[in-house]
Amino acid sequence: MDEKTFSENARRRCREIMTRNVKTANRQMSLREVARLMREGDMGAMPVVENDKLVGIVTDRDIVVRAIAEGKNVETQIGDVMTTEIFSAKEDDFVFDAIRLMGDKQVRRIPVITENGELAGIIAMADIALEMEDEREIAETLEEISSGAAFWRK
Repeated sequence: MDEKTFSENARRRCREIMTRNVKTANRQMSLREVARLMREGDMGAMPVVENDKLVGIVTDRDIVVRAIAEGKNVETQIGDVMTTEIFSAKEDDFVFDAIRLMGDKQVRRIPVITENGELAGIIAMADIALEMEDEREIAETLEEISSGAAFWRK
């Protein structure tokens, strides 16, 4: 990749590659409801919003580890098992910063929020790979996230 292309990709903003119109859940939805929505949408994660503000994210792993493995009922509210420690990016953040955050925190998706904390979209590893597939740093970061290598260095 030439230096000009590298420089252009380095300056891309999250709003340029994020997925918009993301399906969301609310805290009162049941595990069953959210699991069905995730299956129908072929999603591994769903942001949880309250009054348009991002308040959490629920992943398929949350459902398995925090709910099923603990013997929770399928009617348990998603608010009881969602992840509330959210690692997010702002719309105008550089994509490279989102990638670094994904690597540091070992997450495969980053919600993108507005300045007011409202959900604007989401960036998944696949979005990054499709948009900037030739970037060596991105490929290495995605490999680290997938392998868990960054986690073990902590």
